[in-house]
Amino acid sequence: MSIGGILTILMYALAPFVWLLIMGLIIIIGLHLLAYLRGYQITHHRSRPANLLALLIGLTAILWVPWLTHSALGFVATAVDWIALIGAAAATFVIALIILHPLSYLISLKHEELPKQ
Repeated sequence: MSIGGILTILMYALAPFVWLLIMGLIIIIGLHLLAYLRGYQITHHRSRPANLLALLIGLTAILWVPWLTHSALGFVATAVDWIALIGAAAATFVIALIILHPLSYLISLKHEELPKQ
């Protein structure tokens, strides 16, 4: 199968979910823009809980990605299957980190702005 054929099949498979992908992208960009306007810089903010939670979400993706695709972990037999599953888990980790890191900054900023009693 040619690359063009693969991309055509992928386009038809993703077509019903394009609006969800666009909404997710808008939410992520909005979250980063809001955090940036409040002083967020990804290299200056450290959040161990956000990093650990993103790692936990990424690791649990190994268990729930096969279920989400109507498969089972027992069907992951070849090296290509394992590479695809590990890639899906890594992508889940990155997306979780992209969402949780600026969110943790905004939450910690909200706690710092509370008046001391």
